[in-house]
Amino acid sequence: MARTPNEERRRLKLETILECACAVFCRKGFNSVTMKDIVDECGISRGGIYLYYHSVEEVFVAAAKYHTKRKYDGICKLVGTGIPFGELLDSYFATQKERFLHMEDSILLATYEYFFTHRGPEDRALQQSLVSSLHDTIAEILNLGARQGVLADKGLPELTENFLFVFEGMSVLALLGGISEERIDRQLALMRSQLPLK
Repeated sequence: MARTPNEERRRLKLETILECACAVFCRKGFNSVTMKDIVDECGISRGGIYLYYHSVEEVFVAAAKYHTKRKYDGICKLVGTGIPFGELLDSYFATQKERFLHMEDSILLATYEYFFTHRGPEDRALQQSLVSSLHDTIAEILNLGARQGVLADKGLPELTENFLFVFEGMSVLALLGGISEERIDRQLALMRSQLPLK
């Protein structure tokens, strides 16, 4: 069913707010961000933001979900095009490497700050959904390899979990400034060596 013009305008405004909020959270983390920062970044009125969100926490939760869903949807879209497994894996690894080398462009610091200060049931559910999305993204890529006959369809769930842990560990090291390009390359090469190639 097609969206009405009002629904489409609302969707575009929400996307603008969330894109701008992601940029603010990337630059400032979570703890330093104010609603004024988000309003200024969006270039819309304070009332325009408050029509949708009433606090930095609400904006962050929506932005984190939006950011994660957009990345997952992007991988699913590529999988749907029939992209060769090797090409998708190369692209995904290159994207991860770029992220590790430029954590100033990542929402990860804000995410960790949020979860260290917000520990309610809804927060735990959000945390689990973000981890699940990363897990599902990796699984989509590896399962594509199996469907295309590049990978043996054995041990992929365990490998998915291993890749998840490695990426998360490298993210933390990158955030703390303790990872070099050479170390990233070594880990990515090790991950490739674990692929059950046919």
